[in-house]
Amino acid sequence: MKRLPLYYRYFKEAEKSGTDRVSSREISDALDIDSATIRRDFSYFGELGRKGYGYNVKSLLKFFMEHIHGNETRNVAIIGAGNLGSALLNYKFSNINDRMNVVAAFDRNSNIVGTKINDTEVFHSDELERLVLEHSIDVAILTLPAESGQEMAERLVEAGVKGILNFTPIRLDVSDGIYVHNIDLSVELQALFFYMKNF
Repeated sequence: MKRLPLYYRYFKEAEKSGTDRVSSREISDALDIDSATIRRDFSYFGELGRKGYGYNVKSLLKFFMEHIHGNETRNVAIIGAGNLGSALLNYKFSNINDRMNVVAAFDRNSNIVGTKINDTEVFHSDELERLVLEHSIDVAILTLPAESGQEMAERLVEAGVKGILNFTPIRLDVSDGIYVHNIDLSVELQALFFYMKNF
């Protein structure tokens, strides 16, 4: 599952460059993934390529887009427009996923509420429930201090959000049917330090 977005991004870039077809060896060199792993991953979904021919870029791009994103556009909100939230708002998500719209950001800081960051308006957190419904927001990116994370997650779930990308350092307790993907930057750094020391 973690490799699927990498494949999607690779085929998107290949299409942009005008490439018609690629081999597993070319994908392997670009992504630093063993070519046997790539062939095994692709075979899981059926016959996606032909031996001696490789993989058709346009058809694989369409295939991975459907399997990763589905056919619907996801409306996303960023909760917390401080340093990390602002950085994410300035990130060009559309370059890798044209079926994802960042439609709103929320914060309590009066200095940034009412401003726009990369064309996305920052609303006060008090307006969360209304705007989640109004904009059909089903995914939230949580970039808040730890002490605010659980309360905000509960409000998001109650408002109808189905998926949360959690950058807070706490594990969220949410109801079944809500998918939470945790990204703890301190854990990722510790893992990096470990690999640097031991490999």
